[in-house]
Amino acid sequence: MATIAVNPDKILARYEGYLTIEKGLSPLTAQAYARDVKHLLRYLSNENHSLAGTTEQELENFVCSLADVGISPRSQARIISGIKSFYKYLTMEGIVESNPTVLLPAPRIGRHLPEVLTLSEIDSMIACIDLAQPQGQRNRAIIEVLYGCGLRVSELIDLRLSQVFEQEEYIVVIGKGNKQRLVPISQEALWQIHLYIEHTRSNQVVKPGCDDILFLNRSGGKLSRVMIFYIVKQLCEMAGIRKTVSPHTLRHSFATHLLEGGANLRAIQQMLGHESIETTEIYVHIDRSTLRNEILNHHPRNATNRKSQDI
Repeated sequence: MATIAVNPDKILARYEGYLTIEKGLSPLTAQAYARDVKHLLRYLSNENHSLAGTTEQELENFVCSLADVGISPRSQARIISGIKSFYKYLTMEGIVESNPTVLLPAPRIGRHLPEVLTLSEIDSMIACIDLAQPQGQRNRAIIEVLYGCGLRVSELIDLRLSQVFEQEEYIVVIGKGNKQRLVPISQEALWQIHLYIEHTRSNQVVKPGCDDILFLNRSGGKLSRVMIFYIVKQLCEMAGIRKTVSPHTLRHSFATHLLEGGANLRAIQQMLGHESIETTEIYVHIDRSTLRNEILNHHPRNATNRKSQDI
């Protein structure tokens, strides 16, 4: 136990290795977890507490210290989540005898409901794509796949030709933690991909290592996340959409429209690649919010009140 108190940096380095190698997290994600744990290690050092002997009360005092220095509830919740993961690792490795974070409460934060586009707004974005431009058909296929399959930006730019199964009408998506999932793809999206490959991609000189990448930039290389953001933002501006929109908005819209159409929440979870059903449940809140607005707008009592106000 004494070794742990003296060498917290070594423990943290081993924890980072565990996250990347065994849990399959990206190096950047593992580094983010480590940064959150460093908040705790710094606090324990200042308070002369040992990592191995930390109690639940000391951890609660640590959480209070986060609020004292102005860290937002949302950031506090993320840090606490990282610390709980860290202590699970310490317990698993036998570095601590018991886990003091089991009953550690997280601050209450309001649920943020993401912006959602309507079908007509998505159609307006697509209608603004100039197919006469060199990358027009590529962008048409990108929007169709991004929305129609509910992909993350990273999943879209990593999508490969060998992962598109046209006859079976599905794609293989590599999500977070290198987990694979099968996602159905519409005939419309497949057709737009076909047109892009035939008229654009087949005429490009592809950079080494990008032969199997589906969507390429003008130079024949892999598209960047920034480029996808730019494409979506530009189309929204052209379509006159005033909402705060990012590529992730299309993913949110996809899930919301599925739920509104009667899709099962578990099926949506699998389509999106969410590890927990709780993450997917946010779309139930969006659906209820939409339903509430519809009721308020069309309820006869509200309609009567509006008429009286107009008079």
